[in-house]
Amino acid sequence: MALRAVIFDYGRVLTGPPDPDAHAQLVRITGLSSDRFDSLYWTDRQAYDEGSLTGLEFWRKLACDAGLNLSESAIEELNLWDARMWTKADPAMLAWQFKLKERGLLTAIVSNMGDAVHEHMERELSWLGRFDVLVWSYQIRVAKPAPAIYRYALERLGTEPDETLFIDDKAENVDTALTLGMRGLVFSTVEKLRADLFGSGLGRELPLP
Repeated sequence: MALRAVIFDYGRVLTGPPDPDAHAQLVRITGLSSDRFDSLYWTDRQAYDEGSLTGLEFWRKLACDAGLNLSESAIEELNLWDARMWTKADPAMLAWQFKLKERGLLTAIVSNMGDAVHEHMERELSWLGRFDVLVWSYQIRVAKPAPAIYRYALERLGTEPDETLFIDDKAENVDTALTLGMRGLVFSTVEKLRADLFGSGLGRELPLP
């Protein structure tokens, strides 16, 4: 069947890697080494993305686990810098999304996302409104790679799995999409995406980025 929709991951697909200046601020506030900070940061990130923790709860738990005695103002500052770390858009990918819309395809974002980061995005990123469907994991209490979040997105789009291309930077997330019958590509760079679209034959159905 012909493609009708493209689903994008958000972080490291529509946006670049974590902003290094924001990351440096997070490390500064905690006083931890970069490696120790990163280890603690990812320990409970899935729980945050699934909505089991709010942003403030996430940072309070990280501080507790690290043995830090941080003020509430420091916790709030961490929450803000975390949101800023994930909002640097990739202009080439946004331009491609616009081309897809001009071609008549539906576009969606399906992202593992916590509440505070999403609230900051809504204030700062007007381009989110260009997408037909937005699925944020914390709002439905399920995160990738759980199949339910993909099925939810397909229902919202009104497309069949084989009419839908899913693009994510994590292979395990793309594997779930493929298992459900969707088409899928692992993203690393725009150049690699262009080559993969051409090599898979999708370049005949879609404009290239």
